[in-house]
Amino acid sequence: MEPIIEIKNLTKLYGNGRGIEDINLDIFPGDIFGFLGPNGAGKTTAMKIMTGLIRPERGDVKILGYSVTEDYEKAMEKVGCLIEIAESYTYLTAFDNLKQLARYYPDVDHKRIDEVLELTGMSKYKNEKPKKFSLGMKQRLGLAAAILSRPKVVILDEPLNGLDVEGMIDIRKMIHRLAEKEQTTFFISSHLIHDVELTCNRIGVIYNGKILNVDSTQTILNNYATLENYFVSEVERNGRVSSCAR
Repeated sequence: MEPIIEIKNLTKLYGNGRGIEDINLDIFPGDIFGFLGPNGAGKTTAMKIMTGLIRPERGDVKILGYSVTEDYEKAMEKVGCLIEIAESYTYLTAFDNLKQLARYYPDVDHKRIDEVLELTGMSKYKNEKPKKFSLGMKQRLGLAAAILSRPKVVILDEPLNGLDVEGMIDIRKMIHRLAEKEQTTFFISSHLIHDVELTCNRIGVIYNGKILNVDSTQTILNNYATLENYFVSEVERNGRVSSCAR
């Protein structure tokens, strides 16, 4: 099977020494890939490069065979993403926010807007304006925007931030449904170990800007009591023990 996302030797280092160094990953169609690491590990840097928000010092990302740095429009044509904070027009309703976005996608009609609002649990708030929304509701609307165009690849940076327990369960169900029914591929970063364990079928541990290991969730849980035990073991095995890993 050909990878749908190919990350090769991806490197971007900042003056403070943080960033990412020589990251290599292959993500396959239908994967729900969890990019797991503590805050400051390099997750957002990698995802900003993947979505063309910043350029790498070296290395490349290919999505659906197209280089993000050399053929950005083709690479991003079938990608939905939510990086860091979900932005919206505060003076427009939730429905009208998505209607504005739908102008870029000829195949997206009002029925599809209603569909993604339902999928993300936002139907009852469709006529309300985001200025009154909680952080979790804004996050749900951002997720609705990310899946609006029926993308083949969805890149989500800390998608469960701000969500309550019910919201986390709703979004997890949505991700599983899209991966199973529509073969949507998800690349999800998180520092929430338990939620990665419940959501993702493959997991890559990133620590201090480097990938420590990549394995299937099933294999990890066959060998460790929990994903947290695996994470701590990987960090210790690589000689990078830190208080934030415990």
